[in-house]
Amino acid sequence: MTALRKTLKLPLAEARARVEAGLREEGFGILTEIDVSATLKARLGLERPPYLILGACNPSLAAKALEAEPDIGLLLPCNVVLRQEGEEVEILIQDPEATFALLPEGVRAKLGTLPQEARERLARALGRL
Repeated sequence: MTALRKTLKLPLAEARARVEAGLREEGFGILTEIDVSATLKARLGLERPPYLILGACNPSLAAKALEAEPDIGLLLPCNVVLRQEGEEVEILIQDPEATFALLPEGVRAKLGTLPQEARERLARALGRL
């Protein structure tokens, strides 16, 4: 799976705070949160290490993408995963270039350099960690 990745030796809450701060510096906010481990515990009784999916959105980039292709909402927001692995937290960020590469050529042409710009911003946010 294509993703931007980084591993931090931090507690999950601290890693999350750093991820959110880095994303904010690039114009992204968190729209959604799914606590996968809590959901699996509540619904299925399964114990899993902490696993969060955050839905990150840069409103300016989202507006441009929606203007180019109204159906693009199926691919928004960018997912950011924080997964506890022992004493480390693995951070994975959806690669917009790879995701948008699945779109038909005509849609990709309308998007222009937007997927690359989104990827660059997300990579810079991850690099700040």
